[in-house]
Amino acid sequence: MKKQNNENKSIEGEDYYLTPEGYKCFTSNYHLKRGYCCKSGCRHCPYGFDKKTGQIKTTSKLQNQRINKK
Repeated sequence: MKKQNNENKSIEGEDYYLTPEGYKCFTSNYHLKRGYCCKSGCRHCPYGFDKKTGQIKTTSKLQNQRINKK
């Protein structure tokens, strides 16, 4: 089993929060750090994936993230 590097460890409150049902819900910050859309229809998807159409539409949050990286 691979050990997880502390740099890659998810931080509660920043990368995810626990729902009332006890599930981890990843934030848009986590998704942006991961760097790609998993196309699962995540609640906080910054990539604008629409599960009904299967299309990704670029959102302003994602565009701002790309601009800040340059």
